[in-house]
Parts: sequence; structure tokens; C-alpha cells
Amino acid sequence: MTDKRHTILVVDDEPDLCDILRFNLEDAGYIVHTAHSASEALAFGVTHADLILLDVMMPGMDGFTLAQRLKAAPATAPIPIIFLTARDTEEDTVSGLELGADDYIAKPFSIREVLARVAAVLRRVPDTDHGVGPSLALDTTAKALIIDGQTILLTRTEYELLDLFLKSPGKIFSRASLLAAVWPEDVIVTERTVDVNITRIRKKLGPYADRLRTRSGFGYYYDATA
Repeated sequence: MTDKRHTILVVDDEPDLCDILRFNLEDAGYIVHTAHSASEALAFGVTHADLILLDVMMPGMDGFTLAQRLKAAPATAPIPIIFLTARDTEEDTVSGLELGADDYIAKPFSIREVLARVAAVLRRVPDTDHGVGPSLALDTTAKALIIDGQTILLTRTEYELLDLFLKSPGKIFSRASLLAAVWPEDVIVTERTVDVNITRIRKKLGPYADRLRTRSGFGYYYDATA
């Protein structure tokens, strides 16, 4: 049994394999969640996992692409990843490790090997509490907002506005400065357009909406401590 109830997320498009891994990992003392695709894993809320067992060959978004996306986002970058794959060439192994994976297990594998590798990786990484506290970041690759592991799509304008605020927390932006920074010069818009977009962003921020604050008479600013 493990000293701490670590949470493992298994992402593999083979349901039978997911069930086998879940059974054995739970028997070893872990909390286990499974997903059969990258999109299902993202919908689960990846930040709740202490480690991800990730298949490479999946339909849609493959494991390498998902790993790259997770490592690019500050909220999910620290989570260790172990690749599970039938592709065991040296090139594939190097590619996986270069993406930031912590280990690489070739299929077919023994459950004993998986348990040993999981335990070894968890011993190497510092304890984290992914499920507690704020978890908000911009995915610069997908141009999306990540909140507690959930992907929220943004329009180009919403993304660029939020990017400005997150890069300069506490700085007050007037409506005029936001218009100049985000909207093209040949587009005629009013300051009311800024207000409308701020309202939309706040809705997408959900539990973190209070972080995007208004300073009466001055403009808007992002409060990272809220």
C-alpha cells in the first residue's frame, strides 16, 4: 500500500486494459480514474491527477500531442506522465522523453512492472495537491483557457485580452489601452465593446470571475490573489 492515496489517471482507448490497470492500481492503494481518449481525459479535469498513464496510439488526439499540450500549460506541466505504448523503437522513446514524460513502458507489459514504475516516479516527484487551490492558465498552443483541468474555448479577442491581464496582474488597463492593444486599427469599435468582452470572459472564468476586477473611473485589472 502507498503512504498517500495518490490519484492515477489512465488514458487508453482499450477499455479492457483500462479495467485491468484500474483493478491492480486500486489494489495497490491508489485512487484511479480512466479515460478512453484525450478529450475524455481533459473533460475529467487533469489537474486532479498525481500521475498520468498515457497511451500513445489513440484515435483523434494521440498521446504525444496530449502530453505536449499538458506540459505547455502551467497548471498541468508538473504532473508526471508515463507513456504506455506498443511503439517501442528508440526514436519513439526519445520523442516521448523529450516531451517531458517521466517514463516509457512498452506493451505488452506486466502489471508488476507498471506498479514498480509508478511507485518509482511518484517517489521522484514532490508531493502536490492538484485538486486544491486555484488552477487557471492559458494554453498558448490551443489558444484556450484551462480551469481546474477543464478546457474552455475562447475567441481571439477574449484570448488576447485575458493574455494581457494574466501577464500583468495588478496593472490597470483603461478601455482605450485595451482597444489599442487588441483591436486592429482599421476596425471601428467603441469602449462598450471592451465591456461586452469583459463580461463574456468573466462568465468563462467561472469560479475565478472575481479575479477580473473593475476600478471605477480607471478600467480593468486582474487580481491573482482573489
